[in-house]
Amino acid sequence: MKLPVIKQIQRSCSVAQIETAITVLENTSEALSLKEEELNAIGELISNMCGALEVHELIASGMSEKDAGNTFMKKVLGSIDQ
Repeated sequence: MKLPVIKQIQRSCSVAQIETAITVLENTSEALSLKEEELNAIGELISNMCGALEVHELIASGMSEKDAGNTFMKKVLGSIDQ
């Protein structure tokens, strides 16, 4: 996950657009002809989009964009440390 990518997606796409893109990528990832590196790239895109959705939710709950991004990344880093 990359915070600059997450912020770009969050700023430029609505929740509905992000959800649609995630669905398309999830369905695309089921193609049997995809190589591992292609699946990894799709997985990274999906992760960033899911992060953008979470940042959208934090902002909708009243948090500033900066605080939402920082809160999300602390959550991610906290889950990695466990």
